[in-house]
Amino acid sequence: MSRPTRVTIDLAALRRNASTLRLQAGSRKVMAVVKADAYGHGAVDCAQTLSPLVDAFAVAFTEEALTLRSAGIDTPILVLQGPHTLEDLSVMSAASLWPALSSHHHLDWLSQKRCEFEQVWIKCDTGMHRLGFMPEEMPAIQARLSQLGVTETVLMSHFADAESSQSALTAKQLDRWRAVNEAGHGHNNQGSFSNSAATVGNIGPAETWVRLGYSLYGGSLIDAAHLSPLKPVMQFESRIASIRSIAAGESVGYGGRWVAERPTRIATIPVGYADGYPRSARNGTPLGSASGHIPLIGTVSMDMITADITDQASLNVGDRIVLWGSNPSVDTIARHCSTIGYELCTRITERVPRQFNPIGSDVD
Repeated sequence: MSRPTRVTIDLAALRRNASTLRLQAGSRKVMAVVKADAYGHGAVDCAQTLSPLVDAFAVAFTEEALTLRSAGIDTPILVLQGPHTLEDLSVMSAASLWPALSSHHHLDWLSQKRCEFEQVWIKCDTGMHRLGFMPEEMPAIQARLSQLGVTETVLMSHFADAESSQSALTAKQLDRWRAVNEAGHGHNNQGSFSNSAATVGNIGPAETWVRLGYSLYGGSLIDAAHLSPLKPVMQFESRIASIRSIAAGESVGYGGRWVAERPTRIATIPVGYADGYPRSARNGTPLGSASGHIPLIGTVSMDMITADITDQASLNVGDRIVLWGSNPSVDTIARHCSTIGYELCTRITERVPRQFNPIGSDVD
């Protein structure tokens, strides 16, 4: 490959993060969320790495689960969106998947097909208001499942604001979760509420499962200083392709968004929004280099970005630039783009080559 832009996935870091978070989960079982191609990190390779360290995987829809099964992953897999059609339910049963049921039409399909499942998850809407049965419906839902011969169930819900443990919404959801569990509507005393933020933040609802996604890949939207450091699994990088000097008063890039206030040395880097680098990145968004952070200047193009390297005289053509990963982190870049790291990781496009660094024999 001639263009130097690439993504490197550090599977050793993924394994270390999983081990750290497993300790944080305590006695609770760990489900690794590998939907959206493992948040852009490569679902098959990540699942193969994580299989010895987790109790189950979660994906968004059936096709994602079948990709893992085709790769030889035989660990239990939960399909978070549940079946989208009657036939989908049959496919899930044949592939030994766990469906998450969240609507009455899911139960109707189950009664028509009478598919067998080792385990069924029941989504309770405690306040996210996307999917799920309302708390007051749970006795009737459990009774209907019993009539259909479904005995192995897990109650699940989802935090809408887990990053804010003291928020009124989080408190409301926790109250509703406690009420449903205290009512004792079956579910084999199994439950799952915590995502990454709730697990790292020790929100601590009564549950037997945690569902870990973003934190596995080294990202965090909350302070995780009490944990061993989570390492970024994705490194997105390129190299300087060209350097030029412009006079004060000259602009850079489409629309002339950035104007030089002094004679300026500019580096052009061959990466752009067609690769997944966000066009919304503001002037001053940091880029990593051997000389420290350098600021992005000008509007992000489809294939190129530009940076001010006036104060880094040692930088030259061919020098490595970290777009996000070790430094700066993807969460740092996301803040400069008014978004979250989840979006940045999942929007890397197929034209960027992806390289996987193996675990190696020296990893704990």
